Amino acid sequence: MGGASITRRIALLFGAVSAAGFLALGSYLSAALERHFMAMDRQTLAAAASRIQRVIGRSLAEAPGYEGLHARLDALMAGHDRVSMWLRLHDGRPVVVDAPMAYPAAQAAPLFASGGAALPALFSWQAPGGHYRGLALHISVPQGAPLDALVAISIEPHERFMALFRRAMWVSVAGAILVASLLGMAIARSGLRPMRRLTDLARRVSTERLGERLDTTNLPEELTELAQAFNEMLERLDDAFRRLSNFSSDIAHELRTPLSNLLTQTQVVLSRSRSVEEYRDVLASNAEELERMSRMAADMLFLAKADNGLVLPESERVDLRVQVEELFEFYEALAEEKGVTLVLHGTAVVDGDRLMLRRALNNLLSNALRHTPRHGRIRVALKKHADRVTASVTNTGTPIGPVDLDHLFDRFYRADSSRTRNGEGAGLGLAITRSIVRAHGGSAEVRAEADGNTFVLTFPLAPPRRPDLRPGTTPESTDDQRPSRRLAVPARK
Repeated sequence: MGGASITRRIALLFGAVSAAGFLALGSYLSAALERHFMAMDRQTLAAAASRIQRVIGRSLAEAPGYEGLHARLDALMAGHDRVSMWLRLHDGRPVVVDAPMAYPAAQAAPLFASGGAALPALFSWQAPGGHYRGLALHISVPQGAPLDALVAISIEPHERFMALFRRAMWVSVAGAILVASLLGMAIARSGLRPMRRLTDLARRVSTERLGERLDTTNLPEELTELAQAFNEMLERLDDAFRRLSNFSSDIAHELRTPLSNLLTQTQVVLSRSRSVEEYRDVLASNAEELERMSRMAADMLFLAKADNGLVLPESERVDLRVQVEELFEFYEALAEEKGVTLVLHGTAVVDGDRLMLRRALNNLLSNALRHTPRHGRIRVALKKHADRVTASVTNTGTPIGPVDLDHLFDRFYRADSSRTRNGEGAGLGLAITRSIVRAHGGSAEVRAEADGNTFVLTFPLAPPRRPDLRPGTTPESTDDQRPSRRLAVPARK
């Protein structure tokens, strides 16, 4: 089951962030309004208590006793319908009782018993008539015991305002969530449009349409790297399919000649009765063609393993100079026949598979001998650098053209007609050499000189090993396999 849609996720994220933001803002504003209303009520009640104290002071100064005090206080509170007051003597006898609000005896008694405070306490209570907030304090009386005074105010208008504010806030939050979700969905759809183009392109990709690429000019920065990686993948696939197609054509071409020879010779022999000697000659010729096809199959198997990382060299100390000297000894007769001088300079030791390294060097020497003119020279130079070892094989002769240099290590690649092999192998020797060097963590290259060509093999001093592969894998025997000392030098024709 696939995950949630990215568009839906972004829309929900926008909505959640908006909801959290509006809720936080609403909570802050609600708390700020509550504090503001409390400060207003305290100011109103404190001002009323101050006026009450002044009226009581003037009243008692004019006439002792509390008669007529209620009427004066009612006149004082004219226009302040929300404010009520209660006055009582310290022994609990009431002096002034305001009817509109129920007296909160349970809340007021502890406040009066505490003896008052420098800052009177503001408290609230719920009564059948509504919700109120009050201020309890002691009022000093000239030449008498202080009075207990309670001044209260209805906070119903505040609560109605806060209820209206909360409803508006919830409506705003719901609207903000909806708008933010829609906006997030629109932004996500717009931002992911390149992803849809990438998806459409991926659906259209086939072996016949590997040349298409995704335009990265107007892509967002976050998707540019993905589009570039996708285009690079298509480039690799295109190259792989092109190589596979060329390989199929090349191998069909290479197999066609020996198969045609086998078929033709067999049909000719079967056309009439032959002598035993003639049959023997035809079978020997057929055996040569079959051997060539067998070597080609072994070479292709080795290259297939190399391409899939299944060729892992054994690790041992290999003296390249010793390997080259042994190869020189083997090719000495052929070199003398062609008048070619073999020269070796330097020494180098690497870690790797001895048989595979010998095979790579043998392929280069065999190739150099094949294309070095008479009385030419082949020079092998071994050199150790700070972080690598190089083995170069230089032969005199016609320099390789620039067009051929980039493809010389490709399978079945044939350069110009002057360098075409005449039935010598299947054209896989250099490709195998490059695979061997890469299996050792190195690289192979070729460059044209003024009077010849140089093949350079580069090996790291410590080639990486692959622990997930079985060590000791060795290639099958092929036409470019390391030479055996029992092989005879071809006779001069």
